[in-house]
Amino acid sequence: MGWRARVVCALVATGSLLGLVGYSSLQTPAAVQVASPARATATPEAAYPLKMGATRRYLVDQRNRPFLIVGDSPQSMLVNLSQGQMGQFLGNRRSAGFNSVWVNLLCVKYTGGRADGSTYDGIGPFTTPGDLSTPNEAYFARADAMLRLAASYGIVVFLDPIETGGWLDTLRGNGTAKAAAYGRYLGRRYRRFPNLVWFNGNDFQSWRDPADDALVLAVARGIRSADPVHLHTVQLDFEVSSSLDDARWRGLVGLDAAYTYRPTYVEVLKEYARPDHLPVFMVEANYEGEHYYTGPQTLRRQAYWSLLAGAAGQFYGNKYTWPFLPGWQGYLDTVGSQQFTYTANLFAPRPWFQLVPDNRHQVVVSGYGTYAEEGNVDDSDYVTAAATPDGKLAMAYLPTSRSVVVDLSRLSGPVRAHWYDPTTGTDLPVAGAPLANAGIRSLAPPSSNGDGDHDWVLVLTTSKEDPVREATGSCEQHVLDCCANLLLKPRSPACAADLSR
Repeated sequence: MGWRARVVCALVATGSLLGLVGYSSLQTPAAVQVASPARATATPEAAYPLKMGATRRYLVDQRNRPFLIVGDSPQSMLVNLSQGQMGQFLGNRRSAGFNSVWVNLLCVKYTGGRADGSTYDGIGPFTTPGDLSTPNEAYFARADAMLRLAASYGIVVFLDPIETGGWLDTLRGNGTAKAAAYGRYLGRRYRRFPNLVWFNGNDFQSWRDPADDALVLAVARGIRSADPVHLHTVQLDFEVSSSLDDARWRGLVGLDAAYTYRPTYVEVLKEYARPDHLPVFMVEANYEGEHYYTGPQTLRRQAYWSLLAGAAGQFYGNKYTWPFLPGWQGYLDTVGSQQFTYTANLFAPRPWFQLVPDNRHQVVVSGYGTYAEEGNVDDSDYVTAAATPDGKLAMAYLPTSRSVVVDLSRLSGPVRAHWYDPTTGTDLPVAGAPLANAGIRSLAPPSSNGDGDHDWVLVLTTSKEDPVREATGSCEQHVLDCCANLLLKPRSPACAADLSR
């Protein structure tokens, strides 16, 4: 959570109307719009814990099946929700295709909790406030139950042991020895919970200070000493950073968290190109309704840019459900969440883990716009593209309307080509497809997508089995969708009616 969200938290806590006016003059994010739930592509449930894949580009489960991180960020869930409310949230996220959540084990006002770090019903994390050597069994039992509940929905929890935005002063007051002991306590307690990734840091603005970094590392190393199985990652500072920027964390982290409010392809491509690379994922970009968000297209650009720049997944968030503001239940199904599901639906059934970014523009050879390292997400027109080395799949995201010139000889057979509408999750075939895999060809997307915007995804494949959902509105396709999703969500009345025909 970056500085703009922190400003809002502070203003809400103090009730400063003047401050709110000042914040609005800096940036007024677009409103969050509710939407109907999106149908998620059915995927096998992961066998946790996760581990690094063979190419060090993505994660796999215990059956070595690639795991695409489809994450949400309910950071304050442990302290703000009852068990029943947690179930409501996690069940909704699972039905929408999310398989990961980011939760802070300790939570104060900085991340949507209370000043003393207590739960909504008054349970504090330590019997002596601020003393890491006095963990409160009742509090950590609540965390145990949360992890078990997430496991029942097949969701992995990215658990921050002591987030640095709100707890760094506590770490300073306790010192490295107590920090390490606290880490060992957590490692012993949670090593047998399979659905866990350790998530360190969070807006860790002072990581360059060796003394501060040593404190956070002491917790992580304490955890590792008792729990050598679960992966670690670390979120460093806003507005742009990645885990491997801090050399002291190398050898401990197994997952590289990219963090940026700027065009996401820049930071992901930087991390992808590292000689000592790890799987990189987009841990935080602009949230729905916060930061530099101007509408759903902000989120779509971030998502498709990240995945086609080599990311192994990403986290979404919205202003209502990371701190669980009053009325949050009405903002579980939003336009941003819906379209994030459509992103996962496009990639999950395909060999996304084999895609290699088209940095040298060998697939999209012209019309790819301008690579912009600075500026807001909405100002960049850059096309990210990627292809599999076997030439069976290539994809490109066009954030703005234009023709692109594609070298079809990079594909290994006759090319089935279609445009994917990221606002509806449907496909429109390219005229004349299948196309010969020879020479270059200019391809132009339809004029506007379902939202009236102009961003599209070009999908080129040689596989006749490639999943295509055309916007036919056919009853048969609707029935197939219902059947595929019966295990993921309750049967809707429309679905039940169709299946009974």
